[in-house]
Amino acid sequence: MATETPLIDLQQTDPTNAPEPKITSETGQPTYTSDNIRVLEGLEAVRLRPAMYIGSTSEQGLHHLVYEVVDNSVDEALAGHATKIDVIIHADNSITVIDDGRGIPVDMKDLGNGVKMPALQVVLTKLHAGGKFDANSYKVSGGLHGVGVSCVNALSEEFDVEVWRDGHTYQQDYSKGDPISEVREVGVTQRRGTKVHFLPDKSIFSVHEYNFDTLAGRLRQLAFLNKGIEINLTDERATDAKSGDFKSINFRFKGGIEEFIRHLNKGKAVLHEKPIYMEAEKGQLTMEIALQYNDAYSETVFSFANNINTVDGGTHLSGFRTSLTRTINAAGQSLGLFKDMKESLSGDDVREGLVAVVSVKLPQPQFEGQTKGKLNSDISGQVQQFVNERLGVFFEQNPQVAKRIINKAIEAARAREAARKARDLTRRKGALDGGGLPGKLADCSERQPDRCELYLVEGESAGGTAKQGRDRRFQAILPLKGKILNVEKARYDKMLGHEEIRAMITALGTGIGKDDFTLDKLRYGKLILMTDADVDGSHIRTLLLTFFFRHMTQLIQRGHVYIAQPPLYKIKKGRFEQYIKDDRDFVKVMVKRAADGMVVRYGDTAQTLEGAELTKFMGNLNEYIGFFDKADKRFRNEKVTEQVAKLFAHEGKEQAKRADFETPEKLEEMATYLESIAREFQFKAVGKPVKDEEHNTWSLQFTDAQGATRNIDFTTISAPEMRQMLGKYAQISEYLKPPFLVEYAQKAGKAAVIAEEEEAEEAAETDVNETIAAAPGTATEAKGAKRNSKVGQDPVQKDTPRDLFEYVIEQGKKEYQVQRYKGLGEMTAEQLWETTMDPERRTLLQVKLEDIAATEEIFTTLMGEDVESRRRFIEENALDVKNLDI
Repeated sequence: MATETPLIDLQQTDPTNAPEPKITSETGQPTYTSDNIRVLEGLEAVRLRPAMYIGSTSEQGLHHLVYEVVDNSVDEALAGHATKIDVIIHADNSITVIDDGRGIPVDMKDLGNGVKMPALQVVLTKLHAGGKFDANSYKVSGGLHGVGVSCVNALSEEFDVEVWRDGHTYQQDYSKGDPISEVREVGVTQRRGTKVHFLPDKSIFSVHEYNFDTLAGRLRQLAFLNKGIEINLTDERATDAKSGDFKSINFRFKGGIEEFIRHLNKGKAVLHEKPIYMEAEKGQLTMEIALQYNDAYSETVFSFANNINTVDGGTHLSGFRTSLTRTINAAGQSLGLFKDMKESLSGDDVREGLVAVVSVKLPQPQFEGQTKGKLNSDISGQVQQFVNERLGVFFEQNPQVAKRIINKAIEAARAREAARKARDLTRRKGALDGGGLPGKLADCSERQPDRCELYLVEGESAGGTAKQGRDRRFQAILPLKGKILNVEKARYDKMLGHEEIRAMITALGTGIGKDDFTLDKLRYGKLILMTDADVDGSHIRTLLLTFFFRHMTQLIQRGHVYIAQPPLYKIKKGRFEQYIKDDRDFVKVMVKRAADGMVVRYGDTAQTLEGAELTKFMGNLNEYIGFFDKADKRFRNEKVTEQVAKLFAHEGKEQAKRADFETPEKLEEMATYLESIAREFQFKAVGKPVKDEEHNTWSLQFTDAQGATRNIDFTTISAPEMRQMLGKYAQISEYLKPPFLVEYAQKAGKAAVIAEEEEAEEAAETDVNETIAAAPGTATEAKGAKRNSKVGQDPVQKDTPRDLFEYVIEQGKKEYQVQRYKGLGEMTAEQLWETTMDPERRTLLQVKLEDIAATEEIFTTLMGEDVESRRRFIEENALDVKNLDI
């Protein structure tokens, strides 16, 4: 999910310096001459039109960068030279990909005309350069155009590559496609492979945060499609609740796509225990297909070509579907199961409950576009012949399995007719029929779908409030009574007989079902689910999402479904109340209120912080504590992390200097400090600085009380979370000098009254603009009374920056009733508009389909028939639950 945010207009953001058009003296209009014709050199075209190369500059394109780099490593595995791939998401949302392949060549490449360049630099800076244009280096490959990794380089503000090859370590650094260093040999090594680290350019992409589940879904697929390959994904932004280490997941499947099918059908009742698996090689074409039927009503089919997920299908998928329908009809005829059937089974009938994976590998495949969403290579006939032969033989040898599959398809055909009749009830009638919209729908006056919003509101009461508070020009309201039907357990005809679901389908106008659903007829550009933030609200929201995922998937895929986000907190004092949208703003508001009149003295010289300077410091301190906690996961010891900050932070630089590790002096100082606290923390061993021959730098190790070995070296200290911490520490280090004394000062005279009134007006304006202020109040009186109540109290001493920050937050909460907001029912129509429905101030979460396989599994587990798997899920996740409503 992501917050509603405008996209960057890349058509207007030209990273290159285009010549200005000439203006004629006669007409004053721009001329069109040879000066307007531009020739884009090198990676300039990629930066100017990135969507042409990676599909988009939104979340899809951001993740596509990772896929391009990982696919190169997978190609090494397909060629038999790599067995393991590590993918790491760092704290700053940069990515590292490491493989144990041959390593990109670094020797000089002759480009002609006397120009020579290291092969590594050629690969990373030249479009259409690579080793996959013939079958000598790579028999089968997903990368064909030689633009993948060079595009990643062009679209990254930081791009660093390290190659282990021929007993040596080589490095080179880039920024936005341009090399900022030469290829350099830095040390010796016994390893081999390639390590790529990149940070996407924030000026190019509209989304900057990687989604763990999206990457996990793609990497899981790659592991299923390539038997035996090991892929590890680590997220350094999150910690595993059980182990305390960074969140990570390992993918390695010996069973290949047969195991993939079992994974997709996990928790479902299957019609046959073992998946049907078929594999064959015809010339240079390798085909793998696995399929299994379950008792559900939806179809789940994945197709791949050379490990690339062809989301738009192609000839391999059409060949499979055609042959599947033909083979099942032939088997049904031979088994005498169609005596009461008037016509043959359709493709939709035979695919109900089907879970299948179609994977082909072929040399020089033809795709549509660089993102390769559809396979165009003419292999449909070969796939059809392959499936006809193998599946026909399987049905002959396993007639009981064939009967179960065919009988399910026959039931689907009968239900299809019943569903058709039920669907007719959901279609909008024409204007001459008096209109067919639900009676309880409060429609909007706007008729342009892109400008319209439909709120699906929990309960008639909240629906009535929303109708009063809405902007009727473009906001429609559809109240939902009770909890809708769980469509995961219901067949089409029963679902379409449910009153609330029928009302939704009619209001949306798209129709439903593969034959009737038309996205072009959607009446609202945004479908907003607005439910209470309690257990019942969450359940209703999940039921709605289940319906959209199972029967209107395109609405989610095209970004039409959103979740309303009412404010998280309400603070109140007397007649004054204020709504605060999230935890971050809550901290800002509490700090601002606490710092009013507060004076903080720090250090032995008792220097002071107050007013705007104190507020700014507390905001920076909050960020520093967040960065510190992430960095501390490296050492699990706050004193060690604090000493690292003191030793390696440099003013104005967000990372350690390599020079600090090219000599052992600073690490010797660190070792001395570790020895001084070793007894206190029961360290088992503290080493001495040793030289890292691979990178020609020095490193230090110590073993903590749990026996874990901790490294202090340039790689660790230059990790993104460390860089963030060091940068923020350098910014505020002069204030981080305990002890901290907190006291209050009294403003006096007329000037103080004027200042307070000005501050109150400013605070009220800030509250309205930034934190969704809900009601006017006596802000001046509240601020003055608060200060006067604290003047004269004894100073409070805090010994650490963290203690100081927590104390300030608590002071901000004092004298205010703080309520963590849950439901919509407590709001008036005006408050609901101001906090949740006003496009200028609201926050919406967009529902996105990141990992279809994982989504399939979670809906099956939570909403399906398998009670045991649901109980197991609850037990495994019980300790992670938040905001439990009992």
